[in-house]
Order: sequence, then structure tokens, then C-alpha cells
Amino acid sequence: MAVENVRKRLLNSTQALDRAGVPYAVVGGNAVAVWVAKVDKDAVRNTVDVDLLLRRTDLDRAVAALNEIGYDVTEVNGITVFVERASPSVRRGLHIIFANEKVRPYDENPAPDPSQAQLAEDGFKVIDFLPLLIMKLSANRRKDQVHLDDMLELGMITPELDAALPPNLRARLDELRANPQ
Repeated sequence: MAVENVRKRLLNSTQALDRAGVPYAVVGGNAVAVWVAKVDKDAVRNTVDVDLLLRRTDLDRAVAALNEIGYDVTEVNGITVFVERASPSVRRGLHIIFANEKVRPYDENPAPDPSQAQLAEDGFKVIDFLPLLIMKLSANRRKDQVHLDDMLELGMITPELDAALPPNLRARLDELRANPQ
């Protein structure tokens, strides 16, 4: 049921943004799931939230679109989150990452732009694989490392993608390769 609810939030929110003409891209665990499913549907991991990439200049339009379907915007620890009005929970929220900005002040690489997305099979826009790979390597949290381990195990990170990474992130990827979990 929880997996279905995440999927419902993903589809409802992206459809609302599409109707409003707000550029976005699905990032995070749901984006990883889209890319992993192209290689091995059985390797897809579940996630509890929806991460969306938006331009800060489009936030007001996103607020209006998501308000219409029952979401209210809030800020938690400097993160913009949309929570369901009927059952507010930051954990189950729509977490916003702002395009072309660093997620954390000490990050070396800014988040990508929603223009670097493509239409997923299910009709929503998902960030392209290389920008997603850069985001996961930049975040470097345990759950990001698990996603990266999955991508490595499935052979998704080609030598061409490896060569396209910034040097600091290539070194981080080499470390993951040397120490698989």
C-alpha cells in the first residue's frame, strides 16, 4: 500500500505540474527506479518520498498547481517540501531540489536543469541518467551509495559516462567500485 501511495503522489504531482506548464524533472529514488527498471525491473528499490527538480523562478506556479491537488508548501531545515493537506507528513512529501543551485552549500556541483530530462514510460519527466549519476555521487549519503552500487552491479555506468564525470566524482565512484557494499 505504501509503494502504491508513493506512486500515486508521483503521478498526481507530475500531472499537475504538466497541466500548469511548469518545467520539472523527477529525481532521487524514483528517477533511479526508472533507469534501473530499463535494465532489470526486479532490481528496483522502493522509496518513501517524491523528489522533484524545479527552477526557483517556477516555484510560485508550482505552488499554485500543487495547491489545487491538495498540497501545501512548507520549509523544513532549509528544504522546500510540499505536504498533503489532508495528511501532512514531511517524510511522505514532495521534496524540492532547485535547479542550477547547490543542494548543500558545500556541494561542488549544482543540481541540473529540468531541461535535462526525458519522458519516462509512465508519462512523467525524469532527469537524464548522467545528471542523476552526478546528483547521486554529489549527495553521497548511504542511500545514494546503495543506488550507485545497484547501478554498478547492473553495468549501467559505462566508460563513456565515467569519463564524463567531474574528477572529484570519478574518484568517489572509483572508491565505491573498490569497496562494494
